[in-house]
Amino acid sequence: MTDAAPLSLCAREPHVPADRLVAEMVPPPRFDSVRFSTYIPDPNQPSQTEAVRVLEGFAAGLDQGTGGSGKRRLFGFGRAPKKAPAGPRGVYLDGGYGVGKTHLLASLWHATPAEPALKAFGTFVELTNLVGALGFQQTVQTLSGHRLLCIDEFELDDPGDTVLVSTLLGKLVDAGVALAATSNTLPGKLGEGRFAAADFLREIQGLSAHFRALRIDGEDYRHRGLPEAPPPYSDEQVTKAAHATSGASLDAFSPLLEHLARVHPSRYGALTDGIKAVCLTGVRPVPDQSTALRLVVLADRLYDREVPVLASGVPFDQLFSEEMLNGGYRKKYFRAISRLTALARDAGKLANAR
Repeated sequence: MTDAAPLSLCAREPHVPADRLVAEMVPPPRFDSVRFSTYIPDPNQPSQTEAVRVLEGFAAGLDQGTGGSGKRRLFGFGRAPKKAPAGPRGVYLDGGYGVGKTHLLASLWHATPAEPALKAFGTFVELTNLVGALGFQQTVQTLSGHRLLCIDEFELDDPGDTVLVSTLLGKLVDAGVALAATSNTLPGKLGEGRFAAADFLREIQGLSAHFRALRIDGEDYRHRGLPEAPPPYSDEQVTKAAHATSGASLDAFSPLLEHLARVHPSRYGALTDGIKAVCLTGVRPVPDQSTALRLVVLADRLYDREVPVLASGVPFDQLFSEEMLNGGYRKKYFRAISRLTALARDAGKLANAR
């Protein structure tokens, strides 16, 4: 047993200053060490190998781009930037969940020849949070000196935010910033990414000419050749593991869902700062779609940070109702199930703690 009692996510109400939002626009910890060379294409899916080839060439071409001359370029002095290379200044990775789109997007960020301060990586939600914290014009100024902006999980299901970010991207393209993105499907689209490219290019309207769409086929790599996730544990096992694991949190599932409703999703990453494992008792199906979507964001942040999740109650594949899994946000819910299952597998060893 550890000397200290487990932490509680419900006891945390984090504040995230705007400068932290900017500084944290880098690939999440899970993707610190990924590179194109560590992406393992499925031999049965040639589109995966082709995507790596195209993205490697795209990264190499950015060495000749207009972005990345830093403050001199941002404030309009210094030598004029070089002319941008011909061809699309953006790539869009189109594929279902679990085919490695985020791995490839992070690999592109790492491979781009620019110092970290001159390239940015974040989810669509994190980008809209940045605009909310800095204001539109300041966000344009902040990002215009960058060579590359990577946007993971571009949210096509919120028309207002889509217009906002599309306008922002237009300003950045004019400033010479290269773009790369993945996206979720629109509500009502049931093709697991099959229609995402057409939707994405239509929704960003005038920017579509700047993007080359790369289709990435394949099955969810998180379960490719791996054993099934462990079944839920008992409340006693979860509680014991939480007390035996330094830095673990312990919360009942229902109060945690209520707490998430009081914390803005932009703070869910900060909510998990310093947490080494999340232990949950009494997991049950989520009661409504708003709660479900908040849980999706938390699952994403835990997965980004490689925080194992040990739980009692229902299995994670029973979190969302059949109606949810057949609705417009089904891709998000399947992604959450996939990621929580992977984290539950990682947490298996905690249950045997003494």
